[in-house]
Amino acid sequence: MIIDCHGHYTTAPKALENWRNQQIAGLKDPALKPRAADLKISDDELRESIEGNQLRLMKERGSDLTIFSPRASFMAHHIGDFETSSTWAAICNELCFRVSELFPDHFIGAAMLPQSPGVDARSCIPELERCVREYGFVAINLNPDPSGGHWTSPPLSDRHWYPLYEKMVEHDIPAMVHVSTSCNACFHTTGAHYLNADTTAFMQCLTSDLFTDFPTLRFVIPHGGGAVPYHWGRFRGLAQEMKKPLLKDHLLNNIFFDTCVYHQPGIDLLTRVIPVDNILFASEMIGAVRGIDPETGFFYDDTRRYIEATPMLDAKARHKVFEANARRVYPRLDRALIAKGL
Repeated sequence: MIIDCHGHYTTAPKALENWRNQQIAGLKDPALKPRAADLKISDDELRESIEGNQLRLMKERGSDLTIFSPRASFMAHHIGDFETSSTWAAICNELCFRVSELFPDHFIGAAMLPQSPGVDARSCIPELERCVREYGFVAINLNPDPSGGHWTSPPLSDRHWYPLYEKMVEHDIPAMVHVSTSCNACFHTTGAHYLNADTTAFMQCLTSDLFTDFPTLRFVIPHGGGAVPYHWGRFRGLAQEMKKPLLKDHLLNNIFFDTCVYHQPGIDLLTRVIPVDNILFASEMIGAVRGIDPETGFFYDDTRRYIEATPMLDAKARHKVFEANARRVYPRLDRALIAKGL
């Protein structure tokens, strides 16, 4: 089985974006503010948005199941206030749940949180609880920078985040650390802000003793970990200077990396540097990079090809990357698969 741990609903029907635009317009003119009930999307519309897009590509490229969450760039936690984010998160999570109900063999949900700059992290707990208990979601997406590129929130090691971590541990779910749209012109959203955040999140954990407080807490850092594998020696050296334990003991029981790296040399490096037990297959399709690589003739985000081709993994290691690691890092996913006899 091939499990893709990083998928977003980037192909949602246009009505969702239209509703969001109305919600944003309502921040200036309350008379324009829509109700959640005003959004009408049929099951047939959901099927059409998935069957010709994610599901088609999954079948063509040979993946079986995607952990599916709302579109990352649409989270935009910097827009409006907590009420704005709460309503928006609930709508987006419900759509992902409906997709998982329509295609139960191919999609299972991960929740967007209703984060808002400067708001107590406890405010996100009701939506987290609802998605786990009512929707059967197996993970959350955690935005370390709800300000949208200005980094006004405390680091992930700060006690500000502890109420969320306590719930993650209680429900035995991981968080994919994933920022959203950058509203800072210095940082391109997908080309800089995402990768900066991946690297920053890792460094925030390295400089702290977070996993001493939460030994079973698990983070998935996407996009191959940003700069982390490429600069592994730098991070090892910094940890050494800070008198931290070896990184394999300090972080690698709790931090995992996905394979959203869109060329063969990048996957070769990732699999050479990072232990195989810490690598999870992912593609983030249909996402930030949708084109065809003129050097290979294949889509950049057809990441299975890179895993199959890398000389750094044997058959046993590939099985870990494609399936076994995801089932270990996402225990609720594993239990759902076991319940289906898989």
